[in-house]
Amino acid sequence: MLPAARRLPEVRRIIDQQSYFVVHAPRQVGKATTLTQLAEQLTAEGRYAALVVSAEVGAAFPQDIGAAENAILDDWRDRVVSVLPAFQPPPWPPASPGHRLATALRSWSQACARPLVVFLDEIDALQDHVLLSVLRQLRSGFSNRPTWFLWSLGLIGMRDVRDYKVASGGSPHLQTSSPFNIKVESLTLGNFTVEEVSELYGQHTAETGQEFMESALERAFYWTQGQPWLVNALARQLTEQLVVDAAVTITATHVDQAKESLIQRQDTHLDSLAERLREPRVRAVIEPMLAGTAPGEIPNDDVRFVLDLGLLRWGVGGNLEPANPM
Repeated sequence: MLPAARRLPEVRRIIDQQSYFVVHAPRQVGKATTLTQLAEQLTAEGRYAALVVSAEVGAAFPQDIGAAENAILDDWRDRVVSVLPAFQPPPWPPASPGHRLATALRSWSQACARPLVVFLDEIDALQDHVLLSVLRQLRSGFSNRPTWFLWSLGLIGMRDVRDYKVASGGSPHLQTSSPFNIKVESLTLGNFTVEEVSELYGQHTAETGQEFMESALERAFYWTQGQPWLVNALARQLTEQLVVDAAVTITATHVDQAKESLIQRQDTHLDSLAERLREPRVRAVIEPMLAGTAPGEIPNDDVRFVLDLGLLRWGVGGNLEPANPM
């Protein structure tokens, strides 16, 4: 693990200022892990009651706002019971569809003995009217904080607000942050640096005694470019599948073999990235690169979207290139 404060150094200031914010980054880069660690720290310090909850269960009801709200609130209560038993909310008050989340959060904020900080994960799993309803309820409660609503709120997802999927205005995306224009920052999690990859692999060495040659660490960074899921998947393949004897030092050749195994296995994360290539906005950017043809006129929003998904990066000389060799 790397400390949450290092990965998202701005978040503590934003929370202390009673602000709302967005954290967006590709899948499997540690968004929920980092914010769960931060929530635990905030609660342990004694000033806030903080936790990570999810909106994902609401995605099963894309056209039924009331059913989505009920599923989300049931999931939240289960989460609070297991994570924050000392700060459980009262029974959710009755409310009409389209108001249940705001009413519940208002009731919980009033009853909570500490200012309430919530990180709402998988917000962009919701779509269309359900998503717009949730965002508008959160926005409507903002002016009543902290006594009558959440002290601070973070939305966590793959996309920034303007890229959330909706069916409105002839566009499949919001193209604006207006339903959640109360945010003060949109933050993202970057890849690990070469030093951080060495630090993480060094934690394994400290725990087990198994060493990595310097060339192996350099090779691991080369293949992954610090992409967190790849860094961890590569290490797991190395230490649990390929070189299970802790007395054996891991070499650059081992890293190359582990890389090839990951590619051949087609793990879910790699498949999900490949699935993004089917999206028209992504294809418009990447297809010309694969074909070796001129890209033509590509909207800046589409370029930013592909960068946010972790598929491409800005290379030396300001050209777009694949995010990592893998």
